[in-house]
Amino acid sequence: MKKLIGFALIFASISNFAQENNSKVNVSFFDGIAVAGYVDKGGFLNFTGPNVNFVHHQTKIMFGMLPSLRIKEDKSATTKNSVLMPTLGMGVTVAYKKLALQIPLYYNAKTAAENGKWNVGIGLGYRFR
Repeated sequence: MKKLIGFALIFASISNFAQENNSKVNVSFFDGIAVAGYVDKGGFLNFTGPNVNFVHHQTKIMFGMLPSLRIKEDKSATTKNSVLMPTLGMGVTVAYKKLALQIPLYYNAKTAAENGKWNVGIGLGYRFR
């Protein structure tokens, strides 16, 4: 996780210094990107939330929070969770023109049967702006 964050920050820094003045780093609260994807034997639908982003021409690289709706069937024998569950993830999104590719991270809390852990997913989406 630390390596991913470090790599993203180094990449953004190097790219910012090596490019012309039309590249810039911004902070945004919403970017108009909807993404659907797969994580931890289930799906998700999310929208990019607050983030730090780097823009160069028509490419936008974002690292931020992902308000999401996770879709996963609970297969436990006793009480079950809902199939649809709101959650907050974080991750990296790369948008080129109208296409977005996302690598989200979601945390599953500790339960009686499993330890808590981070799950990495992949998603594809559409940029509305």
